[in-house]
Amino acid sequence: MSSTASAKNGTWRNWGGNVGARPAREVAPASVEELAAAVRRAAEDGLKVKAVGTGHSFTSIAATDGVLIRPQLLTGIRTIDRDAMTVTVEAGTPLKRLNMALAREGLSLTNMGDIMEQTVSGATSTGTHGTGRESASIAAQIKGLELVTADGSTLTCSDKGTEEERAVFAAARIGLGALGIVTAITFAVEPIFLLTAREEPMPLEKVLAEFDQLWAENEHFEFYWFPHTGSTNTKRNNRSAGPEAPVGQLAGWFEDEFLSNGVFQVANWVGRAAPATVPAIARVSSRALSARTYTDIPYKVFTSPRRVRFVEMEYAVPRAALPDTLRELKAMVDHSGLRVSFPVEVRTAPADDITLSTASGRESAYVAVHMFRGTPYQRYFTAAERIFTAHEGRPHWGKIHTRDAEYFAGVYPRFGEFTALRDRLDPERLFQNDYLRRVLGS
Repeated sequence: MSSTASAKNGTWRNWGGNVGARPAREVAPASVEELAAAVRRAAEDGLKVKAVGTGHSFTSIAATDGVLIRPQLLTGIRTIDRDAMTVTVEAGTPLKRLNMALAREGLSLTNMGDIMEQTVSGATSTGTHGTGRESASIAAQIKGLELVTADGSTLTCSDKGTEEERAVFAAARIGLGALGIVTAITFAVEPIFLLTAREEPMPLEKVLAEFDQLWAENEHFEFYWFPHTGSTNTKRNNRSAGPEAPVGQLAGWFEDEFLSNGVFQVANWVGRAAPATVPAIARVSSRALSARTYTDIPYKVFTSPRRVRFVEMEYAVPRAALPDTLRELKAMVDHSGLRVSFPVEVRTAPADDITLSTASGRESAYVAVHMFRGTPYQRYFTAAERIFTAHEGRPHWGKIHTRDAEYFAGVYPRFGEFTALRDRLDPERLFQNDYLRRVLGS
């Protein structure tokens, strides 16, 4: 089960290996009716319920000692509506399967994150996003939702429904598993298109000085900064009339597998064993990647394999605060004696209207810090988090952070709207766990 979480002797573990749980029982329902029955039975037995995807969250958002719902039988496309340009999929469908199925139909999502191992409901419920000037997170592309609520009934919602349904839709697109168990999602799709990717190294100071311009001139701009260096690798993705010019198989294997996964894995092993070597490795890594340009269909450009296991923290800060945030992060790393072997990833998103979206009501820039799995990460993440929270940062719901409900009430203007809806939909807290108690309050 390499790409997903693993279960050994009744213990569930996440992909990053930093979260484990021992549920009282596991259920893999084959239909919405079976799922609803499992929810009702859990309530009768006094057990909490959590649905889990592929375990790509680094927080304990999916952990439970009650009933663990596994979605692997709730997969596949229900309907494609070419008039409305939507696709409805079962909640357990991996993004990878959705992307490939849509491509066969000549369709695509508008934007996506940088991996596609997650289930559609796991990815959207935690706010998974890519980078985009106008196009937002995966959840922002949702047009309708179906979920099983705490009383075992099935609720459908969209922005076209009753007042209550619209309120549910505003919150449940990024629902953290707190409002019910998502069983199907309707996404907006569009005719498949080509993207030209241009990757090239650029000095960090140049990227920060020209950040607004780079953001404005590209539909999708992102960059990776290599700590202990002044170097970045930038990536611009823009729509293209073609022709297709994919990365060659050998070049693709060399850059995406050998360098980005193989050599990187070895470099991290060396860095974990001998932290003093990390800055030298970082300097070599930042120079190993050369400029390249290629044109392909969206999911082949937006996503890439990530086989090196890590733990991650990511915060959304106001887009205007990005240059200061990064300069402070660099100064902190330079003066801390920390040894950071993973690049820092920077992306953007437009403001959206989802209650607890990290981009809710504000244009955002995302800064993600990573540490190789098995390396102590607390000191680095704590210092980084201090910088992010000073800029009113909002942490990604599925990545490591130490914030609580009191903090969120201050950085999310509509926080009370979400908790009030939760009180209505799950008054008995059937979907509660330790993580939700901390981030939403009890």
